[in-house]
Amino acid sequence: MSANRTDNRTGKGPGDGPGNGEAVTRHRHRPRRRPPRTEARSAEEGSASGPSSLSRGLVILFAVACGTVVANVYFSQPLLVTMGHDLAMSPALVGSVVTLTHVGYGLGLFFLVPLGDMTVRRRLIVAQLLLLVAALAVVAAAPTAAVLLTGMAATGLLAVVTQTLVAFAASLAPPAGRGRVVGLVTSGVVTGILLARTASGLLADLAGWRSVYLVSASLTALLALVLYRVLPRHRAAPPAPLRYGELLRSTITLFAREPLLRLRALFGLLVFAAFSTLWSSVALPLSEAPYFLSHSAIGALGLIGVAGALAATAAGRLNDRGLSRRTTGIALALLAASWLPLAFTRSSLWALVVGVILLDLAVQAVHVTNQTLIHALHPEAGSRLIGGYMVFYSLGSATGALAATSLYTVAGWGAVCALGAAFSCLGLALWACTAPAALTNVSNAARPATESVPDRAPSPVAGTAGPASAPPAAPTSPPAPPAPPRSAAT
Repeated sequence: MSANRTDNRTGKGPGDGPGNGEAVTRHRHRPRRRPPRTEARSAEEGSASGPSSLSRGLVILFAVACGTVVANVYFSQPLLVTMGHDLAMSPALVGSVVTLTHVGYGLGLFFLVPLGDMTVRRRLIVAQLLLLVAALAVVAAAPTAAVLLTGMAATGLLAVVTQTLVAFAASLAPPAGRGRVVGLVTSGVVTGILLARTASGLLADLAGWRSVYLVSASLTALLALVLYRVLPRHRAAPPAPLRYGELLRSTITLFAREPLLRLRALFGLLVFAAFSTLWSSVALPLSEAPYFLSHSAIGALGLIGVAGALAATAAGRLNDRGLSRRTTGIALALLAASWLPLAFTRSSLWALVVGVILLDLAVQAVHVTNQTLIHALHPEAGSRLIGGYMVFYSLGSATGALAATSLYTVAGWGAVCALGAAFSCLGLALWACTAPAALTNVSNAARPATESVPDRAPSPVAGTAGPASAPPAAPTSPPAPPAPPRSAAT
């Protein structure tokens, strides 16, 4: 009777999960069902450590680590004018500081982040942090523009450890609370992005722009030590034996197979193009007449944008409730509307404040919803999914930064705002046009990962899961626990 009660309650055979000791004792003659190796790895990271391993304190540590590391990508934005004067750089070359950083970030997303699915994430994270310390030291000591640009590209390449941390946190979270965990960790990313400008502005005014990268190198080294001691240790079962080339090819295959991943990647590209359009160029009008603001004052805009961190946590909870489609649509509408007050920046700082709050709320709400939905597609391939998605984020950020700084030189702030509004409206139009198809084609992603995994069989792509031949991908009557509403998938 005990074994029957266990089977009915969990939907598993004896020996399939923890807490089934009595069932295993009474039915040793039954064969134990083993999950595929790719699923076993994800299960061990999510359960072997146990729920207690993902305490609130550990989630907060993930958030702090993500914010500290990702800040390195954005430190330069309020410092562009000073860097340009110090190293005799032209305005176009100054804009390439931000662009090359994001290009390096994009390369790291494709070539480094997927390693989290084939190696021990703790070791990968610590190794990347130590290399990042070296890159930051190069930037701080750069004697020429060429050395600076090389160091910034390397900094972007290695700062992708942020996404390895996000994937790690998501893999440790229970499916029913994954949106909340991703939202909390992403709130740390948002805070790091926005406070980076404030911190770099203050430090630059006090001790010069080079001090920003020296301080960051020291903090990153300390963070590497803390994470080495605190993160879950290597698992008893080794990672799936994938070759590096197979790992990269499987990332491309995931994009070819999953419509939801392609759709959400396009959303990410457009919203972060709009985001970067603002933040890579806003220092230029604020440092000119009539404001002539200091680095500290320009960086203080990041304090206003921290409201986006609230959107990150709220969006994660809304996604867990099955409201991701509605959240995406409202956020994209707010993003498009934010450029109206931003267009009046030269005549009113209050208009700038309102626009910054609206833009950051919208971008982070879409971003958290994107990450939560795509991770649920194949939890065992979480690093590849998030890394592949973030490639589009980086492409959008680089495009926005390069276009905005170049356009400002030619046509001024009004043209920059028109560019940002165009990116935003494209995202809203994409959502409106694809919502009906997405409701019928990608609804499986809205279900908790524990429901979708049994319906998938090992695919030809190494380390990923493909559709099984028997059950359909999105049953009309999903098993308990009940799935969120089907509209959540868009």
